[in-house]
Amino acid sequence: MGIGQSTEKCAVSANARNSMISAYKSVSIHGAVAGADPHRLVMMLMDGVMERLAVARASIERGDIARKAKLLHSCNTLLGELRGSLNMTHGGPLARNLNELYEYMMRQLLRANADSNIEQIKEVSSLLGEVRSAWTAIGPEVRQTHATAEAALGR
Repeated sequence: MGIGQSTEKCAVSANARNSMISAYKSVSIHGAVAGADPHRLVMMLMDGVMERLAVARASIERGDIARKAKLLHSCNTLLGELRGSLNMTHGGPLARNLNELYEYMMRQLLRANADSNIEQIKEVSSLLGEVRSAWTAIGPEVRQTHATAEAALGR
Protein backbone atom coordinates (compact mmCIF):
# COMPACT_ATOMS: atom_id res chain seq x y z
CA MET A 1 0.00 0.00 0.00
CA GLY A 2 2.87 2.35 0.48
CA ILE A 3 2.57 3.60 4.04
CA GLY A 4 6.01 3.64 5.61
CA GLN A 5 7.80 3.01 2.38
CA SER A 6 10.19 5.44 0.83
CA THR A 7 8.39 7.61 -1.67
CA GLU A 8 10.14 5.87 -4.57
CA LYS A 9 8.60 2.53 -3.58
CA CYS A 10 5.18 3.88 -2.68
CA ALA A 11 3.24 2.98 -5.79
CA VAL A 12 0.88 0.05 -5.70
CA SER A 13 1.94 -2.66 -8.16
CA ALA A 14 0.05 -2.92 -11.43
CA ASN A 15 -1.33 -6.33 -10.47
CA ALA A 16 -2.49 -5.05 -7.09
CA ARG A 17 -4.04 -2.00 -8.78
CA ASN A 18 -5.91 -4.18 -11.27
CA SER A 19 -7.04 -6.49 -8.51
CA MET A 20 -8.29 -3.56 -6.42
CA ILE A 21 -10.18 -2.16 -9.41
CA SER A 22 -11.83 -5.52 -9.99
CA ALA A 23 -12.77 -5.91 -6.33
CA TYR A 24 -14.16 -2.43 -6.06
CA LYS A 25 -16.14 -2.73 -9.28
CA SER A 26 -17.58 -6.04 -8.13
CA VAL A 27 -19.04 -4.51 -4.98
CA SER A 28 -19.75 -0.93 -6.00
CA ILE A 29 -20.29 1.08 -9.17
CA HIS A 30 -18.03 4.11 -9.44
CA GLY A 31 -16.91 5.43 -12.81
CA ALA A 32 -13.80 7.11 -11.40
CA VAL A 33 -12.11 3.86 -10.35
CA ALA A 34 -10.33 3.05 -13.60
CA GLY A 35 -8.61 6.44 -13.78
CA ALA A 36 -7.71 6.71 -10.11
CA ASP A 37 -4.12 6.91 -8.93
CA PRO A 38 -2.95 4.21 -6.48
CA HIS A 39 -3.43 6.48 -3.45
CA ARG A 40 -7.00 7.26 -4.47
CA LEU A 41 -7.75 3.57 -5.12
CA VAL A 42 -6.73 2.71 -1.57
CA MET A 43 -8.90 5.57 -0.30
CA MET A 44 -11.83 4.27 -2.32
CA LEU A 45 -11.39 0.79 -0.86
CA MET A 46 -11.25 2.18 2.67
CA ASP A 47 -14.29 4.37 2.03
CA GLY A 48 -16.13 1.37 0.64
CA VAL A 49 -15.43 -0.60 3.81
CA MET A 50 -16.47 2.30 6.04
CA GLU A 51 -19.74 2.80 4.15
CA ARG A 52 -20.60 -0.89 4.28
CA LEU A 53 -19.76 -1.12 7.98
CA ALA A 54 -22.24 1.67 8.72
CA VAL A 55 -24.97 0.00 6.69
CA ALA A 56 -24.18 -3.39 8.27
CA ARG A 57 -24.63 -1.87 11.73
CA ALA A 58 -28.00 -0.46 10.70
CA SER A 59 -28.94 -3.83 9.20
CA ILE A 60 -28.26 -5.54 12.53
CA GLU A 61 -30.36 -2.95 14.33
CA ARG A 62 -33.23 -3.57 11.88
CA GLY A 63 -32.82 -7.35 12.07
CA ASP A 64 -31.90 -7.65 8.39
CA ILE A 65 -29.47 -10.52 8.85
CA ALA A 66 -29.13 -11.39 5.16
CA ARG A 67 -28.13 -7.85 4.24
CA LYS A 68 -25.71 -7.67 7.19
CA ALA A 69 -24.04 -10.89 6.04
CA LYS A 70 -23.66 -9.66 2.47
CA LEU A 71 -22.23 -6.31 3.59
CA LEU A 72 -19.73 -7.81 6.03
CA HIS A 73 -18.61 -10.30 3.38
CA SER A 74 -18.07 -7.36 1.04
CA CYS A 75 -16.04 -5.58 3.75
CA ASN A 76 -13.81 -8.62 4.10
CA THR A 77 -13.31 -8.75 0.34
CA LEU A 78 -12.22 -5.10 0.32
CA LEU A 79 -9.98 -5.57 3.37
CA GLY A 80 -8.41 -8.52 1.56
CA GLU A 81 -7.64 -6.22 -1.35
CA LEU A 82 -6.06 -3.70 1.02
CA ARG A 83 -3.91 -6.49 2.47
CA GLY A 84 -2.98 -7.66 -1.01
CA SER A 85 -1.87 -4.19 -2.02
CA LEU A 86 0.75 -3.96 0.73
CA ASN A 87 4.33 -4.08 -0.46
CA MET A 88 5.67 -6.66 1.96
CA THR A 89 9.11 -6.65 0.32
CA HIS A 90 9.84 -2.94 0.73
CA GLY A 91 7.22 -1.86 3.26
CA GLY A 92 9.16 -2.90 6.33
CA PRO A 93 7.59 -3.16 9.75
CA LEU A 94 4.74 -0.81 8.88
CA ALA A 95 3.55 -3.03 6.03
CA ARG A 96 3.78 -6.08 8.30
CA ASN A 97 1.82 -4.27 11.03
CA LEU A 98 -0.85 -3.17 8.57
CA ASN A 99 -1.08 -6.70 7.21
CA GLU A 100 -1.68 -8.02 10.72
CA LEU A 101 -4.16 -5.23 11.47
CA TYR A 102 -6.17 -5.91 8.30
CA GLU A 103 -6.16 -9.62 9.13
CA TYR A 104 -7.40 -8.83 12.64
CA MET A 105 -10.17 -6.63 11.22
CA MET A 106 -11.23 -9.44 8.91
CA ARG A 107 -11.42 -11.90 11.82
CA GLN A 108 -13.44 -9.41 13.86
CA LEU A 109 -15.89 -8.98 11.01
CA LEU A 110 -16.29 -12.74 10.68
CA ARG A 111 -17.11 -12.86 14.39
CA ALA A 112 -19.40 -9.84 14.09
CA ASN A 113 -21.22 -11.55 11.26
CA ALA A 114 -21.64 -14.81 13.16
CA ASP A 115 -22.81 -13.07 16.35
CA SER A 116 -24.46 -9.94 14.87
CA ASN A 117 -22.15 -7.99 17.17
CA ILE A 118 -22.30 -4.24 16.61
CA GLU A 119 -19.40 -3.58 19.00
CA GLN A 120 -17.00 -5.56 16.83
CA ILE A 121 -18.16 -3.60 13.79
CA LYS A 122 -17.59 -0.35 15.70
CA GLU A 123 -14.09 -1.50 16.63
CA VAL A 124 -13.17 -2.27 13.02
CA SER A 125 -14.65 1.05 11.91
CA SER A 126 -12.55 2.89 14.48
CA LEU A 127 -9.35 1.05 13.55
CA LEU A 128 -9.86 1.58 9.84
CA GLY A 129 -10.74 5.22 10.49
CA GLU A 130 -7.31 5.71 12.07
CA VAL A 131 -5.54 4.05 9.14
CA ARG A 132 -7.60 6.12 6.72
CA SER A 133 -6.67 9.36 8.51
CA ALA A 134 -2.98 8.53 8.22
CA TRP A 135 -3.40 7.59 4.56
CA THR A 136 -5.19 10.87 3.89
CA ALA A 137 -2.37 12.81 5.57
CA ILE A 138 0.30 11.34 3.29
CA GLY A 139 -1.79 11.82 0.13
CA PRO A 140 -0.06 14.88 -1.29
CA GLU A 141 3.39 13.28 -0.99
CA VAL A 142 2.21 10.00 -2.49
CA ARG A 143 0.43 11.73 -5.37
CA GLN A 144 3.51 13.82 -6.17
CA THR A 145 5.71 10.72 -6.19
CA HIS A 146 3.23 8.89 -8.40
CA ALA A 147 3.04 11.84 -10.84
CA THR A 148 6.84 12.05 -11.00
CA ALA A 149 7.13 8.31 -11.68
CA GLU A 150 4.43 8.46 -14.37
CA ALA A 151 6.17 11.44 -16.03
CA ALA A 152 9.47 9.57 -16.01
CA LEU A 153 7.76 6.65 -17.74
CA GLY A 154 6.25 9.00 -20.32
CA ARG A 155 2.62 8.40 -19.35
